[in-house]
Amino acid sequence: MKIHTFKIYTFLFFAFSVMGYSQNVKLLNIDQLNERIKNGKDSTYVVNFWATWCAPCIKELPHFEKLNAEYKSDKLVVLLISVDFKSKLTSAVVPFVKRKNMKSQVFLLNESNPQEYIDRIDKTWSGSIPATIFIKEDKRKFIESELTYEQLLTEYKKL
Repeated sequence: MKIHTFKIYTFLFFAFSVMGYSQNVKLLNIDQLNERIKNGKDSTYVVNFWATWCAPCIKELPHFEKLNAEYKSDKLVVLLISVDFKSKLTSAVVPFVKRKNMKSQVFLLNESNPQEYIDRIDKTWSGSIPATIFIKEDKRKFIESELTYEQLLTEYKKL
């Protein structure tokens, strides 16, 4: 009986640990992203599209984390949006975010048609990643390449 109870408690502990952590990486579609940006007009948004399998993306993610930490007192919102397949949420994205101890807001893009969402993000986007959008009020800048911290900071300050 004691072993059975121990197994149940162990299972529940791990189940709730994973569920609680996976809440930190939520699904987000383009309409929800646009609504979020529209509702936060007094903020500057830095939205980065990345994937767990993309080496340049992984290389630049610490720059977004640093920007988010250093300018926390500004009205800066850093959104890191994974374009991994939805089926990879718990097997790849959540463990990656946990392993990297990411503090920025992380989402998994919940869209089924890549060409449709790519065009809705920016008409000039070829679909390659990493890609980043800087948004403040009516100003918008889209960059489809890996950024150094200096480039990221420069683009943020330009807005």
